[in-house]
Order: sequence, then structure tokens, then C-alpha cells
Amino acid sequence: MEPFVLPIETLRRRRGIKWRRYADDVLPAWVAEMDFGVPDPVQRAIVELVEQQDYGYAGREGAECVEAAFAGRMRERFGWEPDPSRIQPVADLVQAILATILAFSQPGDDVVVQTPVYPPFLGSIDEAGRRRAVNPLLDDGARLVLDVDGLRSAAGDRARLLLLCNPHNPSGRALEREELLAIGRVAVERDLVIVSDEIHCDLVYPGHRHLPMGTMGEEIASRTVTINSATKGFNIPGLRCGVMHFGSDELLDRFRQAVPDRLLGGPGVVGIDATVAAWRWGQPWLDDVMVRLLANRDRVAAWVAEQAPAIRHHAPEATYLAWLDCGALRLPGASPQEFFLEEARVALGAGGDFGPGGEACVRLNFGTSARILEEILERMDGALRRLSA
Repeated sequence: MEPFVLPIETLRRRRGIKWRRYADDVLPAWVAEMDFGVPDPVQRAIVELVEQQDYGYAGREGAECVEAAFAGRMRERFGWEPDPSRIQPVADLVQAILATILAFSQPGDDVVVQTPVYPPFLGSIDEAGRRRAVNPLLDDGARLVLDVDGLRSAAGDRARLLLLCNPHNPSGRALEREELLAIGRVAVERDLVIVSDEIHCDLVYPGHRHLPMGTMGEEIASRTVTINSATKGFNIPGLRCGVMHFGSDELLDRFRQAVPDRLLGGPGVVGIDATVAAWRWGQPWLDDVMVRLLANRDRVAAWVAEQAPAIRHHAPEATYLAWLDCGALRLPGASPQEFFLEEARVALGAGGDFGPGGEACVRLNFGTSARILEEILERMDGALRRLSA
């Protein structure tokens, strides 16, 4: 067994929402959290805090601070040079998304979003009293792609902000340079602020690459707020630490005038030290994890092709998430999510949560062991076979 894989008995003893939301006979493949351990450097950083009882106010400087670790990580992995002076550590990336909506738009303004998309994008727009300007991604037969004409149409006179998820959740797309430049050109033409959630940047498969929006040229970068963290790539979502990077001093000043630091809050010492350790020393662990995730990605794609060809699925270019369009199955019940939960005892993400058009879809998290994934697929296959019997 791979050293990072945890046995199912250990997983079932966990107190987090992934393994506690549903009954014990349900296999969870819904929330974006891997069924793995963490890199040794991350564990050592946490143990050191515990042994020293170092639970005071965070006061990290130099290479030990989140700002420096993020800047170094982006430079080494993606050739991007973010300015550490324009990095704002945060505890919660959804809070950061909501804060940018409040800072750069007014009630009743439009916020442009590409669907299907991570549900808190949509929820944050609604909670802020803004309007969704939805631009659905297009299925070109091989993957979901940006609809540039649709984007220009969605970005009307009332639009002030454009939310971007890249790598994309739930489709797993790693957007290409021309797609990102097209988004940037529309943002420049319509004077939009871009909020780019790049939290899955470390989870990209061979043949593809992550391109930060901050590398698309000064005109585009200067209007971009990049949101990122180590939580997805290094499996530490409960440690509550991330960053916001502002592409220009003017953008940061506008944000600070609208959102006081005390209102935004910040991460605690455990999240900071774990994040710094992950970004600085966790790559060997992640390299091993990506081998497992690639095998799992290919297994899901093979299962769809061989056992459930009526499901429409494009193998993701990044993330550990599979987007399955079950519309052609004509499943009974209110949704595919409910069908597989009741008939297969597998918990998947409900496609309708990801925006209009997703109602016939489910999101499957394959960030787990080969053994657990195989049981998930066997259960789903059994439910479909009973349906057709």
C-alpha cells in the first residue's frame, strides 16, 4: 500500500464531515478532500508546535511566513513572481471570495461566472445581493471550454467582477493560455476585476499545465486578485490557511478601503506552519500522490467507457474530481445524486449545486485508495445493472 493511503477503518474514525455526513454503510465521494495522510514535513511542523506548546499569536518572519512561502512556490513551480507586499493571508477562501465581491461591486451589480462551478461562487454572489451573470462552459466533444462570445454577452453594463476557477472545479479543466487571455481581454474591455481561484493548481496531470492569471501580462494581472492555498494539493483543508494576492497597489488599496483587516481575519499558527511546510518541502509527497490520482482518474474514465457508456464524461486535466453527466441514463428519482445514494450507498456531489444545467450531473471525488475507488465504482455499476434488469 502507498504510504500516504489510510485504511478505511482509520477514515471511518475521523470526525470530519466527509466520513460523518452520511450513514456508516455509505462510501463518501462528495466533498473535495482526499482520503490520504499528509506530507511528513507538515506533520513534523504540527508536532513541533504541540511539543513546544507554541499556541501564541502568530509572528512568523522571513522564510517562515506564508507570504514568502507562497511567492517562492509560485516562482519555482509556475514561473510567476507575485509581490509578497501585496499578499494577504486569510483563514477561509470562501470568505475571501465573498470579501472581493463586497469590495469591488455594489448591490444589484452583475458578477460574471462560468458554470458549472464550485457552489460557493454562486452562493457568495447571492449572499452579497449581487446578480449572477452566467456564462455556461461549452462541451466541444472532448472537454468543457470557454464560450468567449457568451462571456462578452454576459459581461454587460452592470458587470463589475468576473469569478474564475482555474484549474476548474468541477470539470477538471486546466485552462489554456488563449482561454485565459480571452478572459483577460474581456475584463480589460469591460473594466472588470478578475478573482481567480487557483486552489487546485498543484493537481495537474501530465500533458497539461497550470498558468496563473498573474502571468497573462501587466494589464490583466493588475486587475486580478488571485486566491490560493495548500489545502487541496496537500490535503489540509481543516487547517484554515490561504492567501489573496492583489495584482496592483491600486487594487489592494481599493480592497482595504472596503474591507477592514479585522473583519477579514487571518489564519492561526497551526495553519501557517503547516502551509509553509507543505509549500517548501511537501513536493516529493505530492509527486507520489499524483501517481495514484492519475491511475484513479484513468480508472474512472475506463469504467465509464466500459460499464456506463451512457454517462458523458471527459477525463479531467487537473484535480481529483470527475464530472459525470447522467442525463442519458434517465434515472428515477429527483436527481442522480439521490439515485446513487439510495441505490448504491455512494455519496456524490449533487450537480444542481454547481449551477443551471448541472441537475443531471454528479461530481465524483476519486482522491482515495484504489480499493475504495473500486468499491465505489462496483456499487454504482450494481445500481445501474439493477435499474436495467
